[in-house]
Amino acid sequence: MCGIVGYVGPRVDGTALDVVMEGLARLEYRGYDSAGVALVTPGGSIAMDKRAGKLANLRQALESNPPPESSTAIGHTRWATHGGPTDRNAHPHRGGADDEIAVIHNGIIENFHQLKTQLLADGVEFRSETDTEVAAHLVAREFAATGDLTEAMLRAVQWLDGAFTLLAVHAGRPGVVVGARRNSPLVVGLGEGENFLGSDVAAFIGHTRMALELGQDQIVTITPDSCTVIGFDGQPASATAYEVTWDAAAAEKGGYPTFMEKEIEEQPRAVADTLLGRTDAEGNLSLDELRIPEEKLRAVERVTIVACGTAAYAGTVAKYAIEHWTRIPVEVALAHEFRYSDPIVDERTLVVSISQSGETMDTLMAVKHARDLGALTVSVCNTLGSTIPRESDAALYTHAGPEIAVASTKAFLAQIAACYLLGLYLAQLRGGAYAEDPQAVMKELHDVPDKIAEVLRRMDRVKEIARFMADTRAVLFLGRNVGFPVALEGALKLKELAYIHAEGFAAGELKHGPIALIEPGQPVFIVVPGPDTPHELHRKVVSNIQEIRARGARTIVIAQDGDTDVEPYADEVIRVPHTMPLLQPLLTVVPLQVFALHLSTAKGLDVDQPRNLAKSVTVE
Repeated sequence: MCGIVGYVGPRVDGTALDVVMEGLARLEYRGYDSAGVALVTPGGSIAMDKRAGKLANLRQALESNPPPESSTAIGHTRWATHGGPTDRNAHPHRGGADDEIAVIHNGIIENFHQLKTQLLADGVEFRSETDTEVAAHLVAREFAATGDLTEAMLRAVQWLDGAFTLLAVHAGRPGVVVGARRNSPLVVGLGEGENFLGSDVAAFIGHTRMALELGQDQIVTITPDSCTVIGFDGQPASATAYEVTWDAAAAEKGGYPTFMEKEIEEQPRAVADTLLGRTDAEGNLSLDELRIPEEKLRAVERVTIVACGTAAYAGTVAKYAIEHWTRIPVEVALAHEFRYSDPIVDERTLVVSISQSGETMDTLMAVKHARDLGALTVSVCNTLGSTIPRESDAALYTHAGPEIAVASTKAFLAQIAACYLLGLYLAQLRGGAYAEDPQAVMKELHDVPDKIAEVLRRMDRVKEIARFMADTRAVLFLGRNVGFPVALEGALKLKELAYIHAEGFAAGELKHGPIALIEPGQPVFIVVPGPDTPHELHRKVVSNIQEIRARGARTIVIAQDGDTDVEPYADEVIRVPHTMPLLQPLLTVVPLQVFALHLSTAKGLDVDQPRNLAKSVTVE
């Protein structure tokens, strides 16, 4: 959701503003509809500008009317919740009799209406429709009583319910930015003679790779030479420093026209890096980072996967694999439904959360609920130092690198790979005679990155099909077994990027209703399992292709090399290399990603920042 940047340092000649604007540009991937900045001027005032629309609007306004030099600045990109995307609702918001306070905010203040009513009764004038302005006036009121910005923030947050990250500056306190976080992301960048705050490390990665991991309900105060952390109880609090393992170049397009195209091409490495170092010299899985005693994992009787969107489809792939390898029943629950469904969870339940950012609010709340019920919790996450791994008993990090495009691609494949590792590790711990030996599966899994690269080399025809279909109004996707979540993900990518109707179905469900959608010329992608897939699924899917082809559908078939059975019934065949059935999603989803990317591009749409979407959903 919203992007937040804060900076204090010795820089002059406008470079504090440059740092903040650069940070906001790096956070554009989070999704936003307005942007603004506030600077503490040497003259003891707050210089501020904010504009609805893209960051370019704000940049143009600042170039037309440059603010004074400053060494202290905060900046914000807003994704509207309370109040529409207008100039006056954009952040920062002012507080105080002389507008001496500026505040920016990510999240939702749930009791803002009651607080606003009280403040209005006290004669406070509001200039926006946002919940954030309540926080600005509260910080200003507490500063008037204490004269200390940190103490004012500490007192202000005691009034607030909900999820929030707040940053505040005061006109009379140059060189000081104070931040607070509850259930919303905030990370510190540690520089030399300068310090940074950001929604994630991308905000300051061009200046430092040293970061500080803030805990829940903490307040941080940065100056050019110091960083202090206290809890919401006012007591000193600890925070963990770590080094970011990627640099600014990883968050650049690197010559690609879009971040999404770059990230699709990075998928072989994303999967390979996620597998790296997870086996010992004998080929056994070694997941020491899980930090859960082996006897507790052996005692697990049920696995519940909680996730949203693309991550939920990765979890659905994992369900098939984990059940097959371990014979433990697995449920996939949408995180935003989990805690409202009276879930059956106890100390013998392993709850696996999946989130690229580690900040997805629905998933975070599901994890907290699971822990309250006594479950073991493991986070599959791509972002070191994020909230969900810290709230979980253990984390299994993917190593996909920064994913900037809003629509997930390489993180999806890395999540599947990480879930495979977890499933195979559980199988290894439990022992017994299962369908595949974990070592044999790992050997084949290590071959998959090269096979993904081979799929990517074959995508010229997929790109042509996408360009020819730019005017298509609806596309259907079919799959069975692990091909079913791949079909769902293919449809989601097309909806996200091209804004056209797309649906994914279990192919066996066709005759139970969806076949009524088939009419002459209707494009249908079919993910075909390999001929060696159990239960004659291959033959059954070929039969499904015949059924829709007979009714005039245009069939675009994704099939393994050497599968000739599909050829009489396919208008187009997209080939992928052979791999064992449960690993096929790592290959078959790639053509669907490429198709969605290039159809959207043919329509002239912004594939990196689709309308109405945010990269990280940090509110419920």
